[in-house]
Amino acid sequence: MNTLGPIVIIEDDIDDQNFFQEAFKSLNYPNDVIFFWDGETAIKYLTETEVEPFIIFSDINMPILNGIELREKIHQNDQLRLKSLPFLFFSTSADQRHVVDAYSKSVQGYFIKPSSFPDLKETLKVILEYWLKCVSPNYLK
Repeated sequence: MNTLGPIVIIEDDIDDQNFFQEAFKSLNYPNDVIFFWDGETAIKYLTETEVEPFIIFSDINMPILNGIELREKIHQNDQLRLKSLPFLFFSTSADQRHVVDAYSKSVQGYFIKPSSFPDLKETLKVILEYWLKCVSPNYLK
């Protein structure tokens, strides 16, 4: 896991993108934050570049390739699976079917998007601090 790599956010709602951007900016982590509008563009980026992201946050309901389909493609790709990329869902709701689907695809977390800026900041901080301390299979490179 590349803790200095970019934070990837796959989110098709511009207001949510801005919300995330402001939260990460105020948290002052050194990572770049990269946004994608859909899963198809994100999977292309992940498979066609040498960049190794620190963590991936994805919405579920998106055009072209939804979050569950994206997670499945990442999980089935040997090259991406070996990178041990933490993959978490941020969604506006916790539909039971989506939660079950997410965890059946080995997602590392499912969160409901907080409605307030302080709550979003706190949630992101807790998540990032956890993953900064976590050791992954590719820890010793």
